Amino acid sequence: MANWKEILGGEGQMVGTLWKEHPDLGAAFSQLQKANFKEKVLSVKQKEHIAVALAIAARCDGCIAHHINAAIKAGCTREELVEVAGVAILMGGGPSNYYASKALQAFDEFTAEA
Repeated sequence: MANWKEILGGEGQMVGTLWKEHPDLGAAFSQLQKANFKEKVLSVKQKEHIAVALAIAARCDGCIAHHINAAIKAGCTREELVEVAGVAILMGGGPSNYYASKALQAFDEFTAEA
């Protein structure tokens, strides 16, 4: 079983290394993320639901860790995550079933101490 807190910390370190060597990329990506996660027509929680579904369909552990953590902070419940996972499986096929299970593990780990 993955250690999702470790993955979350390692993700930042890996990306930080890349951005240190390509600071324009880091600045541009950070700006893109800030622009997209502002509260507008969709709430931050709704946007995190979308990001989690895409992370599952893309089979990206670092993305799952980051966006599950952010979704929890935005108020996402386990029940909502289960529905989000279902949509991700619909769109991503069989492999997304495995990554949806990983997303639930991440949710459980991040909320265990909350």
